[in-house]
Amino acid sequence: MNHPSIDPLLHGSSAVRRRAMAKAITLLESTRPDHRAQADELLTALLPHTGRALRLGISGVPGVGKSTFIEALGLHLIREHALKVAVLAIDPSSTVSGGSILGDKTRMEQLSNEQNAYIRPSPSGGTLGGVAEKTRESMLVCEAAGYNVVIVETVGVGQSEIAVHGMTDMFCVLQLPNAGDDLQAIKKGVMELADLVVINKADIDPHAAMRAQAQITSSLRLLMLHGNPDHDWKAGLVWRPKVITLSALKGEGVDEFWAVVSEFRAMQTGSGRLTARRERQALAWMWERIDAGLKHAFRQHPQVQALLPRLQAEVAGGRLAPSTAARNLLAAQMDKAQAAID
Repeated sequence: MNHPSIDPLLHGSSAVRRRAMAKAITLLESTRPDHRAQADELLTALLPHTGRALRLGISGVPGVGKSTFIEALGLHLIREHALKVAVLAIDPSSTVSGGSILGDKTRMEQLSNEQNAYIRPSPSGGTLGGVAEKTRESMLVCEAAGYNVVIVETVGVGQSEIAVHGMTDMFCVLQLPNAGDDLQAIKKGVMELADLVVINKADIDPHAAMRAQAQITSSLRLLMLHGNPDHDWKAGLVWRPKVITLSALKGEGVDEFWAVVSEFRAMQTGSGRLTARRERQALAWMWERIDAGLKHAFRQHPQVQALLPRLQAEVAGGRLAPSTAARNLLAAQMDKAQAAID
């Protein structure tokens, strides 16, 4: 299958590829039915040219310095290692207007000017987990265009921001030196899934950064006993999550970070666990799209649309339990589907 958008992505000049990438991701993010069909064709055509990049997820609370860190890392990889870096920055969408500022590209001013860097801000669009709905598809576009490292920067909203773990090869969590007490360090969520924890802004208070490093290192040992099976030392797995300190603003410790990432990638690739992780992620992505498709089909079902206004009014008026209304709507869809089968 030869999609018309694939040749500029694979064989165009740097400027041509960047324009093709922007158009391809815009197509993927479109909700028009005809665009979705075109997007499916594009993804199928791109698949043979994907899978060779390192997929790196970066998460952390607002203010931890994710954008500053990613810019420092990107510049280091481009200038010191001659790599091409793509950044997919997810911006929180307004729950009122639905809009987003999409300011990450402006905040990474130096990286934006690099010829071997590509930054694509996207709104979360209400998608949970700190990523956008089409982030996985966008990663494939970046890989097909020849980028060696694809970084996904999450929204940064809290401890439940774990969706990026299910689409990247390595999940890194940024923390502040004074983020909380010992108990805060062992709270589950992002921490038990982290492959690497980075204490950023260590230059502000080096002693606090060292204390945080010790606390989190101790906490991760505890989580390895009862947390993420990928980090279970009893299973004989090769990787144990590490904790490092750095200052992204001053560019200190970025080389150490990349050395740890390279060590992780080599271990996971050599053991076959990277391939297994990607296989699990692909299957999870398929089921996620099935769930989204079923929800969309449910809302568009004629019988559901006919019943919905009345049942919504009854639920809002307190005359019908929400769970009962949900069962009635699901039954209406299932009855119609069963009748069609019969």
